[in-house]
Amino acid sequence: MNLALEGRYALVTGGSHGIGLAITKLLLMEGCNVCICSRNQNRLTEAKQNLIGYRGQLITLQADVLNDLEIERVMDTLESLWGRLDILVNNVGGGGRWGHPIAEKTDVSTWREVYQKNAGAASLFTMRAIPLMRLRRWGRVVTITSIYGKEGGGRPWFNMAKAAETALMKSLSLMHYLVRDGITFNSVAPGGIYIPGTGFDEEKQVNPEEFQAMIDKDYPLGRMGTPEEVASVVIFLCSELASLVNGAQVVVDGGQTHSF
Repeated sequence: MNLALEGRYALVTGGSHGIGLAITKLLLMEGCNVCICSRNQNRLTEAKQNLIGYRGQLITLQADVLNDLEIERVMDTLESLWGRLDILVNNVGGGGRWGHPIAEKTDVSTWREVYQKNAGAASLFTMRAIPLMRLRRWGRVVTITSIYGKEGGGRPWFNMAKAAETALMKSLSLMHYLVRDGITFNSVAPGGIYIPGTGFDEEKQVNPEEFQAMIDKDYPLGRMGTPEEVASVVIFLCSELASLVNGAQVVVDGGQTHSF
């Protein structure tokens, strides 16, 4: 299947680990030139070492998306190096486990930080990417949200931030002047994804029986998802084959959610 991605230029935020790294790998395999940004230089170095030999070229940039100036620096650098951007994957985010289980005991700084790391960063990267995409009359913006941006169940600051990301994609998808310039805007909402070294992995190590009971209860397939399974959906949305998919929220959760 030809996804027609060879020679495209892509930015994957938070691309050095987990879902972002899996997306980066598939883009490189398709012949995309990819930039990944992350605040963790060690992860960037490791990712670059592990992604040698693919068809596309990879560059890495260290940046903390909680700082608006760092986002501007990433985009300034890409505009200077490439002069174009065809694909933006707003993957950086997190905060679903931050704060206190009792909502009112969570400091306002957590609400602000989670919002900025997710919706704030996605909006700034997207606004800088749009003019570059319009120059070539083609573009794909895919934002990694969460099932907790679709329905309740998570911590409220995280739900709020992820719902805002979904709203951003849907709102932009309805703007005629953008989509008629060949740009589409979609969101991908993963359910529970098992990533070594993260919270789910820690839970499994601490209490494997309790973890397995949670899996049996909450996951219809009897397992969590993998970063690669999310990445496969993202790559399709980035491709020419998904030209009619615009403003969609694609849930990748193995049936975990309860809403229609």
